[in-house]
Amino acid sequence: MLSDHSQICWCPEFEYVVDKFGDDGIAPNLDQYYEWLETHWIFQATDFIINQSLDYNELVNSFLCQQLERENKKIVGATVHRHFDRLPKIWPDARFIHLIRDGRDVARSCIGMGWSGNVWTGVERWLEAECLWNQLKNTITPDRYIEIIYEDLITNPVEILTKICHFLGLEYDQSMLNYAQHTTYDLPDPKLINQWRKKMSEDEVQLVESRIGHLLKDRGYELSGLPHREVTSSRQKQLRLQDWLFRTQFRVKRFGLGLFLADYVSRKLRIKPLQKSLQLKMNEITTRYIK
Repeated sequence: MLSDHSQICWCPEFEYVVDKFGDDGIAPNLDQYYEWLETHWIFQATDFIINQSLDYNELVNSFLCQQLERENKKIVGATVHRHFDRLPKIWPDARFIHLIRDGRDVARSCIGMGWSGNVWTGVERWLEAECLWNQLKNTITPDRYIEIIYEDLITNPVEILTKICHFLGLEYDQSMLNYAQHTTYDLPDPKLINQWRKKMSEDEVQLVESRIGHLLKDRGYELSGLPHREVTSSRQKQLRLQDWLFRTQFRVKRFGLGLFLADYVSRKLRIKPLQKSLQLKMNEITTRYIK
């Protein structure tokens, strides 16, 4: 939506600028970072040029500048799901759009992506992100962030997009809802929110709410009304094991047993040239599944 605005360009999945950047503000070794990016499938898809004369902060900022130059727009932004508390150390004046979604639906979607094997572990990404946002929010002034409810965006896209545009100092552009004409993404459909009510069992809802119920209420979401349950340590171990088995089976199914085992062995034995070639093969397969 934002990238279809005539004055906004966007870098999706921008985690590669923060994943190797230390919490203490220390940048990674550049040679090691260059090598890491060589097999980072999201970065490789950008075709960004790496200028090795730049220091780390200058380098990652150059990625944004390249995107601006390509699209000849006024504002550039990026999506960062984790470690976003490190961004102010690179961009001290960064502004933030915090998109909040019901954690119960997020837990479900993580299973579909193969990231988690059950909703207990699936909600961890949401929990970590929301806790991190609570910390970051206390370090920046109110004029530097806006909080958006995902469900509001889906049900009232024009109103919410107008609000975001005004936060960025722009006017709403009706072309923001044209993305369905040239991408594989559909227009907002209110039927797709609150899917957890229909597709999660009572046990699954209780598992999720036992972990994030307090944060759901803090974010303005109503709880299911089901009795609170304590998840025993033995049940947690069972869920962790099931999660590991599911993710392993998911990767074997996606990459094939041979490639999966070769990748595992190359990592255990630290055979870097083989690791790289195998990772590139896996990247090719991964990109086929991207919507």
